[in-house]
Amino acid sequence: TNAKGPKSLDLHSLILGPPVPIPTETEPSRNLCLTSHLLARSPLFFLLCFSLLARIHSLCIQEIMALRKKLFESSNFNGKIMYTFSRYFSSNKMDLRKLKPMIQKRIQERAKDYPVPGMIPVAQEVLNSRRLLMQGVSTLLKVLPVMACKFCPEVYIGEKGHVIQTCCGFKRRGKNRVHEWITGGLNDVLAPVEAFHLKHMFQDVIKHHQRFDFERVPAVVELCWQAGANDGNQYSNWSPESDCCSVDGAESLSPDELVMIASGTLKAWEVLRNGVEKLLMVYPAKVCKHCSEVHVGPSGHKARLCGIFKYESWQGTHFWRKANVDDLVPPKIVWRRRPQDPQVLLNEGRGFYGHAPAVVELCTQAGAIAPSKYHCLMKLQGVATL
Repeated sequence: TNAKGPKSLDLHSLILGPPVPIPTETEPSRNLCLTSHLLARSPLFFLLCFSLLARIHSLCIQEIMALRKKLFESSNFNGKIMYTFSRYFSSNKMDLRKLKPMIQKRIQERAKDYPVPGMIPVAQEVLNSRRLLMQGVSTLLKVLPVMACKFCPEVYIGEKGHVIQTCCGFKRRGKNRVHEWITGGLNDVLAPVEAFHLKHMFQDVIKHHQRFDFERVPAVVELCWQAGANDGNQYSNWSPESDCCSVDGAESLSPDELVMIASGTLKAWEVLRNGVEKLLMVYPAKVCKHCSEVHVGPSGHKARLCGIFKYESWQGTHFWRKANVDDLVPPKIVWRRRPQDPQVLLNEGRGFYGHAPAVVELCTQAGAIAPSKYHCLMKLQGVATL
């Protein structure tokens, strides 16, 4: 071709484009990388490189999948897949029959760690506080009236019950109705919680057919016995009547004597709950999350006494969880009347009235001073009604 005619096409120039001068060290763009320089010359070159790498990657994936399919088909024998790789463990296969005597020996020797010597004084203090609490509440009940609902566990400390519609009734009775009040007693203030009395802490689990072979005792007493508390001959001659004791001539007590008994009862209540909380940190206790059955021991019993499913004609097994102090010593929260409240608590003001544990309310009405931790629950400075 002549100098004035069109230039011949060059494949190298078509792909890379026209030559671009490479920046020197004296120019501001001297730190550009080689990839940016090639991309600046021609985006077509960069796209060709990227498509080539993608093609190589897809071919590798296809080869790997074909190899895996060939290995899978070659390892299939009589319908059972024989894996080419097996899992290896650090030790040989163990025979549980040889380990069974060792496991049983460890379980038997575990009982040597109990009772814990440092918790024996705590258990003894809990037993003494429980005895003082039962005696003090029995004495105060002869002076102060306590009302209990006929159809539900509701309790009220006062001469007349409230008219707050919170009665849950029994199975075929309407809900949220006014309570029907009767005279209450000791079990209405201190809810009884019983458990099976075990011969020793780590004995065999109680079966359903063995439920009548074990005595039922208060759960707190059973916890203290397992903790090593010595309560005389209470192991053999305990009875519910032995707990019900009061001061003779309680009706003729002076106001100062009544305040002293109420303060001692409230102190025994606090010592009892604090001691049980300490014992539960060391000794295991279980409670059913559906029916509040308590078992003091490392594992719950297997007596089918729960009855969670109403449609069943029989009762089922319990669903155990770890017990806390409220499960063994229920606080029994009740409504309380403050000086600014009406004589009879009305249903319209239920959102303004205070609450308190039954023992605390009984002792405060007798003249004792409630601990400060109950003030928020009691709503001492709250308004009566709108």
